[in-house]
Amino acid sequence: YPADILRKNLSPEECFRAVDDCGAPVVSIPGGEPLLHPQIHEIVEGLVARRKYVYLCTNALLLEKHLDRFTPSKYLSFSIHLDGPQEEHDEAVCREGTYDIALRAIEAALARGFRVTTNSTFFSTANTERMRNFFDRLMEIGVEGMMISPGYPYEKAPDQEHFLHRNQTTRLFQRLLHRAKRSWHFNQSPLFLEFLRGNYELECTPWGNPTYNVFGWQKPCYLIQEGYASSFEELMESTDWSRYGRASGNVKCQDCMVHCGYEPTAVDQTFGSLRGLLAAARVTLFGLKPQSHPGPGAESSGELTPTPPAGPLVQLELQSTAAGD
Repeated sequence: YPADILRKNLSPEECFRAVDDCGAPVVSIPGGEPLLHPQIHEIVEGLVARRKYVYLCTNALLLEKHLDRFTPSKYLSFSIHLDGPQEEHDEAVCREGTYDIALRAIEAALARGFRVTTNSTFFSTANTERMRNFFDRLMEIGVEGMMISPGYPYEKAPDQEHFLHRNQTTRLFQRLLHRAKRSWHFNQSPLFLEFLRGNYELECTPWGNPTYNVFGWQKPCYLIQEGYASSFEELMESTDWSRYGRASGNVKCQDCMVHCGYEPTAVDQTFGSLRGLLAAARVTLFGLKPQSHPGPGAESSGELTPTPPAGPLVQLELQSTAAGD
């Protein structure tokens, strides 16, 4: 984008209006780098006041410097971008020393009582043993939960070689999560983890994580940019949702297994079908079952393709017994 576009910021009021319009119970603030926004603390405070669960995604390079601008809350989590152990992460972001800075920031945030999670994107270069050790390290320093996902094959990305095809994704996550340790805490639904391993089939819900930015509501999803709508209602009503998701045959969707489209489906099936609920309960109680074969091994869920809701996203009130409001 040209410099004048890159210098634009959403105002706190625009952020609040977008959140109120769609009714989302969880708000992810991605980058660039949100900590560079001059009013980021006001945005976070306003969302927390609305009792929205906020994930502020950051590379953590500026986190220690800005911690004083925020107040610990059960509604706020710093989601730290880490794409693996030191060597892999520093290479992925093309900057030496970022891994060490991020770990120091994580420890500083935890020491002040903040919730901290991580988000990691994996490509064909991922080394299974090193990544599993990476999971151990994050748990050792006190990270609350880890979000893991395959990378999306953006058409304009200069490096197309290391994106994963669907069968490669399932084989990678079968190895990563084979005999997964009970000490590993993933900030994801059990069905989505089983989907990544090829053990549970899901269809994409492209409207499940609606995206709002300086251009408006992005159509159709966070990953594919095919225009913008001026309102959430227009997004939902003017988008031909049948053109997206793997079942549509859209080539842009065939290898995608990213959390932003499939986690909403996983949550819907967990609470909307007996089969999904039982599968999620089994993983929650007994952990991920050891993989018995190296192939994808996906089984059909028998579920219908997700249908767009008629109104705003359903808001779920999540009660915490461990912490008060």
